[in-house]
Amino acid sequence: MSRRRVLLLLKPFDVFPGRRTEAVSSSLARIRYPQVKRYLDDRNRVHKDTINYCQNILRQKSLDWEPLLRNNLCQPVRNVDLVISVGGDGTLLQTSHFMDDSIPIVGVNSDPTRPEEVKALSDEFDATRSTGHLCAATAENFEQVLDDILEGNMASSEVSRMSISLNGQVLSTYALNDVLIAHPCPATISRFSFLMKTDGQETSHLVNCRSSGLRVSTAAGSTAAMLSAGGFPMPVLCDDLQYM
Repeated sequence: MSRRRVLLLLKPFDVFPGRRTEAVSSSLARIRYPQVKRYLDDRNRVHKDTINYCQNILRQKSLDWEPLLRNNLCQPVRNVDLVISVGGDGTLLQTSHFMDDSIPIVGVNSDPTRPEEVKALSDEFDATRSTGHLCAATAENFEQVLDDILEGNMASSEVSRMSISLNGQVLSTYALNDVLIAHPCPATISRFSFLMKTDGQETSHLVNCRSSGLRVSTAAGSTAAMLSAGGFPMPVLCDDLQYM
């Protein structure tokens, strides 16, 4: 039996690359900065520890695998049986742009939010981290999730993505979260017209609109920017779209 091939996509190691050069202007910020810096350094350490742990687990399995930083992913993902993204939802989303529907992907949230920590530090700063809405594992259960996948005990979930055409040309990437159609300048009003079609047949009248833009989200993206804008959460496996 041939060994299964795995691509390990990693969020960059230095999670906050600009933190050493950012100027701290106010005296209050200067007082609190050492604690914030320690917190950010700890986040970086936890992320690296998770990467090292996942790599050690993969070394113990009968797999052919290779690591790749997500910033170095520039070609379609092919010739692998499984993709593992380590980081958060952003890493999984960026990776999905280079994948078709033939390869499953499992997300590992490398540094999930700890509610007790958020509460304890609420008077100092926002300690909320990755939501991991699209991630199936953390460092705590990664090996069990991986074993279940390899042994066929965990079925994949099929989530909807959007195909986008621009000026009649179908774009090569699919949108797993959402699409925003807007002017490059946020302060400029966007003018556009749209209508809806089902199976090629028009199902609505033409709508002429002047607004800050049009956002369309999948079910997977309904808990992100769409929810912040006043939308509603949808079951992640739902095929419907939501727009605003």
